[in-house]
Amino acid sequence: MKIGMVYTGTTPELIEFVEREVKKEIGADAVLMNYADATILGEAREHGYVTGKAAARLYALYMQAIAADADAILNLCSSVGETADAIQNAADYMGVPVVRVDEEMCREAVRKGKTIAALATLSTTLEPTKNTLRRVAREMGREITLLDGLVDAFGADQEVFKSLLVSKAKEFIGKADIILLCQGSMAYAETVIEQAVNIPTLSSPRFGAAALKQALLRKGVL
Repeated sequence: MKIGMVYTGTTPELIEFVEREVKKEIGADAVLMNYADATILGEAREHGYVTGKAAARLYALYMQAIAADADAILNLCSSVGETADAIQNAADYMGVPVVRVDEEMCREAVRKGKTIAALATLSTTLEPTKNTLRRVAREMGREITLLDGLVDAFGADQEVFKSLLVSKAKEFIGKADIILLCQGSMAYAETVIEQAVNIPTLSSPRFGAAALKQALLRKGVL
């Protein structure tokens, strides 16, 4: 079993967290092939959206994974989630599903809450995630209210990062039914936030790993 793991930015902590969740779902013998291009996220931040050239570089990573015989691809950047959506027909044609790390998390948030606070450190992640939440709510026949939780914490060390996220999360006490962490790199702060504010909090890696498993089962290779 080979999985293409596509990042637009990585940290050792994020890779370790994601790989642990994936292997928990599909088996320890899975071969995880990492592909990353930080310029994609950098260009999205600069322009405020995923440009055509950045999308082309993202798709090039997918093609590298497919050429290396990947059974499926896990897209690990929420900033480019909608760009990943746009290639789904081609992915189906090639028989290599592209799974978004965050979509099932968004569905779980909509199942569990009417007022969802979305925490992110980048507006280029916050807005696409809100779009996904609105889309899945529409597909599920539910109405939701979204609260913005943009935190100036990008690049901060772990302790400062967690402190800033907790501080922002406290603003949603009594307002939000659920807190959603837009970026996979926030996953290590999930439990800390939930304990601090007593609001159910979701991060994407475990949901992405579960969605990957379902895609492989549908394909018939797991």
